[in-house]
Amino acid sequence: MSDLEDDDVPQLSFHTLAALQEFYAEQKQHSGPSGDDKYSIGKIEENWQLSQFWYSQETALRLAKEVIAAAGEGGRIACVSTPSVYQKLREMHREDLDVYIFEYDRRFAIYGEEFVFYDYNNPLDFPEKIAAHSFDIVIVDPPYLSEECLRKTSETVKYLTRGKILLCTGAIMEKEAMRLLGVKMCRFTPEHTRSLANEFCCYANYDSGLDHNV
Repeated sequence: MSDLEDDDVPQLSFHTLAALQEFYAEQKQHSGPSGDDKYSIGKIEENWQLSQFWYSQETALRLAKEVIAAAGEGGRIACVSTPSVYQKLREMHREDLDVYIFEYDRRFAIYGEEFVFYDYNNPLDFPEKIAAHSFDIVIVDPPYLSEECLRKTSETVKYLTRGKILLCTGAIMEKEAMRLLGVKMCRFTPEHTRSLANEFCCYANYDSGLDHNV
């Protein structure tokens, strides 16, 4: 192959390649006979240094079911900084849904075209394939409990959604959440795999199932 042809081959960054190699090595140790199934790719563990705090299995499932219902048949779902919900959606094998993960953690590049690198400091920096108002629902969990983080993340949410928003964040952000996104607190209380110091809540701008006991 000529040097010119070599230049035309897409190259992964060093950090992305290292993360993929590490992930595949882990997966090889745990994979079973169906390890080549795209839904058997394994799970990425939370990284506290990236302000990641995974939801409990019960919470992730409840939120996944909620966004599926809200998106409707053949709907498009944007998971913004909500990787545990995204992974739960993949576990559910819903081929009729179009789901994307917007995430700062480049380990999620393993999910291919469904991964969109996302940094809330650049809230509208998306590839051309991500059109404005192209998702039926956006579920979002800003990485930090601050007005600045919620404000910038809100720009992202408003750009992506066709209308429906499901926000998961601290109770102390209630007033800012209502002001920035027009969301109201739901009855459902999300839980995490590890206890957090701050009270956590869900907020929605539509009549969600999270206000009902199921």
